[in-house]
Amino acid sequence: MSLDYLFNNSQQVWDLSLEHIQLVLIALFFALLVAMPVGMFVARFRTSEVPILGGLGAVYAVPSLALLAILIPWTGIGNTTAVITLAVYSQVFLVRNIAAGLRGVDASVLEVARGVGMTRWQVFARVQMPLAFPVILAGIRIALVTTISLATITAWINAGGLGSLLFQGISRNNPSMILAGTIAVTALAILVDQIMRFLERWTAVGRARRASNS
Repeated sequence: MSLDYLFNNSQQVWDLSLEHIQLVLIALFFALLVAMPVGMFVARFRTSEVPILGGLGAVYAVPSLALLAILIPWTGIGNTTAVITLAVYSQVFLVRNIAAGLRGVDASVLEVARGVGMTRWQVFARVQMPLAFPVILAGIRIALVTTISLATITAWINAGGLGSLLFQGISRNNPSMILAGTIAVTALAILVDQIMRFLERWTAVGRARRASNS
């Protein structure tokens, strides 16, 4: 097993990496569209936390290949099924952190905002959401890194991405191709994780500065 394939086919690996990132970001976009209102609901109604997060945790425990197989008869083979699967698996991390972030904002801060005449929407958009954002961002980071790993499986249904190298390497008995795919996926996950951690620190520092200046 060597790195020959990685170096000799660097353009292909790069193209597949971009394809992989595109798939992950599309899935994250749709995941957030669902997770945001659900997370807000959980934050507002505490009694819903256990059943909703418990249900999402149970779904996350379902093997990815099994979920893909369940969806294929309805959504077919390709990107649509891949995006739905990845978005579903992201829910548990996103909903949990959205709810925790919104609920973690000090009630007295919200009361002050209402006291100066802000509407409920203004309180949410200008006060609660910015203060909750670092926690929400942490959930997005976890969802992104997890989705990058899970997205390799979706190559099984011709969704593309770096998983193609792994499946092709297995079918061709080419360890060098498998290694190239493994290294690329790992490097991508680590890079995204570090970028998101930097953004988390940056938003936390910015919030601290705004608090000290107020």
